[in-house]
Amino acid sequence: MAGSPPQDQLAHLMAGYWYTQAIYVAAQLRLADLLTDGPKAADELAPATGTSARPLYRLLRALASVEIFAEDSQRRFSLTPLAECLRSEVPGSLWSMAILRGGLQYEAWGQLLHSVQTGQSAFEKLHGLPIFEYFQQHAEDGKLFDAAMTGVHGRETAAMLDAYDFSDIGTLADIGGGNGSVLTAILQKYPAMQGILFDLPGVVERARANLEASGLSDRCRVVGGNFFEAVPPGADAYLMRHIIHDWDDEKSLTILRNCRKAMGGAEKLLVVEGVVLPDNQPSISKFFDLAMMVLPGGMERTEDEYRRLSEAAGFRLTRIVPTKTWISVIEGEVSSA
Repeated sequence: MAGSPPQDQLAHLMAGYWYTQAIYVAAQLRLADLLTDGPKAADELAPATGTSARPLYRLLRALASVEIFAEDSQRRFSLTPLAECLRSEVPGSLWSMAILRGGLQYEAWGQLLHSVQTGQSAFEKLHGLPIFEYFQQHAEDGKLFDAAMTGVHGRETAAMLDAYDFSDIGTLADIGGGNGSVLTAILQKYPAMQGILFDLPGVVERARANLEASGLSDRCRVVGGNFFEAVPPGADAYLMRHIIHDWDDEKSLTILRNCRKAMGGAEKLLVVEGVVLPDNQPSISKFFDLAMMVLPGGMERTEDEYRRLSEAAGFRLTRIVPTKTWISVIEGEVSSA
């Protein structure tokens, strides 16, 4: 769109939800899975998806115009590299994320004005409880969220491991470690390392099964609890990936101060988040910031904001290590002040 009139550029941006919902429907219908064996026409796909052939053709044609699927001269559709990402059972699949973003998250984004007016979570306004409590009470949505995070964060984990050297850490505690996918990847790369996975009791049971399946049970202690109350001691470094951005400053300080209480003094604090760039620099973190406002009620932060938050919790920010993705490793140590 570069070089187009401003009206055309803005109109294109305003149509963003068209793409979100078209992708969502394609994911709901599992069209990419149905095309795994080769090209098919809408007439062939309609019975398998419970749709009408002509409307389904129109959906596929639109998606093919943006390189999600490809249409041939016989009006058959096949997979493209983008469509491959919508297959549900492939490494790095974005199928779960397409369902999540086009469903629960889409509904909440429709209430962005409420969040801007009040500073409160739009998701909580819609559903009557915070998003993570919602996932605890709605198991299937919780599983979908886990799968979506695993799919979208897989690249981030690899980039983090490429950028940051964990080799001097004997025991790493993953605070809010979810299903254990991040800690599993780190332990697999560093076979001498021990791990502690900490999250809510219901969450760690899912993680325990994943660690057992990866053969890491003997190297990783699984602990249930609430990081707003305390975190387990005994680690050389405390890792939190996409945890602090879920919360406002007050709640984030509670988490960080509980980490500080668990530390003896020489441990590292590793906060893995996006860092909002200054001025008008393009940064996906600026839109993730809106997502955090709308969904859990948190925020993305600038380097200065992370520095101030760290200092208020008793840490000194030592360096920020960027990765090939939008996230960075924000390293801190216990402040001597």
